[in-house]
Amino acid sequence: MTLDKGIVGESYTVEALELPEQVEHRLEAIGMTLQGKVSVLGRKDSGTLILKVRGARFAMGRGITQKITVEPA
Repeated sequence: MTLDKGIVGESYTVEALELPEQVEHRLEAIGMTLQGKVSVLGRKDSGTLILKVRGARFAMGRGITQKITVEPA
């Protein structure tokens, strides 16, 4: 499944990133790596997700989260 379909309060393992190389490198720099854990903390009406990655909180739009494949942790 893709991260945009994640449920608030659940944790997931990143399986694949289908993004432009520059965006992938940026996500890796903040700690979102393959087989890394990500938790969904909240969801905005616009589709933006509030995520927890390695202890830090980030907001990501639907355009990015639709291209991140995850599995339940």
